Amino acid sequence: MKYLYLHGLGQNADSWNKVTSATEVSENSACLDLAEMIKGKVATYSALYSAFSEMCNAENEDIILCGLSLGSVLALNYAIDYPQKVKALVLIAAQYKMPARLLKLQNALFHFMPQSMFQQTGFGKLDFISLCSTMAELDFSDSLNQISCPALVVCGEKDKANKKASIELADILKCSQFKEISETGHEVNLESPEKLASLLREFYISI
Repeated sequence: MKYLYLHGLGQNADSWNKVTSATEVSENSACLDLAEMIKGKVATYSALYSAFSEMCNAENEDIILCGLSLGSVLALNYAIDYPQKVKALVLIAAQYKMPARLLKLQNALFHFMPQSMFQQTGFGKLDFISLCSTMAELDFSDSLNQISCPALVVCGEKDKANKKASIELADILKCSQFKEISETGHEVNLESPEKLASLLREFYISI
């Protein structure tokens, strides 16, 4: 079984280091670099998802996908399209229908931020704006019934923007559970890596 970790927009593959080192499956896990997947291409959601799908399809074993924010959207999308490949899902700060107004607000803010604030993620400023713009119309509401694998839906207690959708998602998915991590905001993997790792260990054992 292969464990694949997908970071959020504004993070990079190293954002998972403390989590993966504590889950005791690090020898068969990979923290993916989303920016590297579409390096040299126009940064659209469809281009990123296409590259991610190709990589997953090339795996010769069942995969467990663990994604945060943008990473959870990719994981959810792939599990809908290729349910036979996904053994289990961990969806953190997940949205199944993109909050278009929030994305537009984020994009407006991105325009005023200096390029230097984006450098450590591997994505440039225009990449951020392009990705958010091309995600605005995503809506998986009518396809969630295609997912039958076990799913753990996680959200930080202070992540007000994503908690409602995460609870709804856990309620809709056939075999899922919702866990809230106390005193934690959006970036659960960075803010509370030990608490997240504990939830992951329990979930991995259960499947």
